[in-house]
Amino acid sequence: MTEAPELRRPLATRQARWAHQLAAWVAGTGVSPNQISVLSLFFAAGSGAALLWAPQFHPSQRGLLFFLAAAGIQLRLLCNMLDGMVAVECAQRSKTGEVFNDLPDRLADSMILISLGYAVGTLPHAVELGWLAGLLATMTAYVRLLGGTCGAGQSFMGPMAKQHRMALTTAALLGAAALGPWGLAERLLYGALVVLCVGTLLTVVRRTRRVLKVLEER
Repeated sequence: MTEAPELRRPLATRQARWAHQLAAWVAGTGVSPNQISVLSLFFAAGSGAALLWAPQFHPSQRGLLFFLAAAGIQLRLLCNMLDGMVAVECAQRSKTGEVFNDLPDRLADSMILISLGYAVGTLPHAVELGWLAGLLATMTAYVRLLGGTCGAGQSFMGPMAKQHRMALTTAALLGAAALGPWGLAERLLYGALVVLCVGTLLTVVRRTRRVLKVLEER
């Protein structure tokens, strides 16, 4: 990964002491930022697999899979933070870093969000909502990068940027793990999917309007 500071997603956790210590330790192991980016895909795939398997179990037994899916999301996000910190703070940038920084993120979003739709596939249009959430997540990144290409700068605004999408999905999965015995898990995840789609669509619209406004004001 090779990230210019002005193109980095703003993260409060990046300023934490433990984050700097962990990044320094990872850099000392010889693991490259690109390898960390690829590792994030494995955690996302594990999260997606847990969600895809969930319907095969009784509702009261799906809690562990939902918890594992939530853990996979957080480990994916940890990798997303560390690859940039190792690249920038630990001076291990690479010429191919931008590709490894962005492409795995797009695949990881789709793995998680589409699988979330299949996890509650018995509810009306849940699978379609999962695919829509994955498509819209990709669109938010496309519009962000389009702004940079057009000279309008990259915007990480929400209300459903990557960190917001993953925070909502993680919270919903943990809630579903707790509510499983009462048969409410699927409804909670379905509601989260609806919010994800609406919020991510609004994010695409806001980012697009910002790019157009910046270009028209020149």
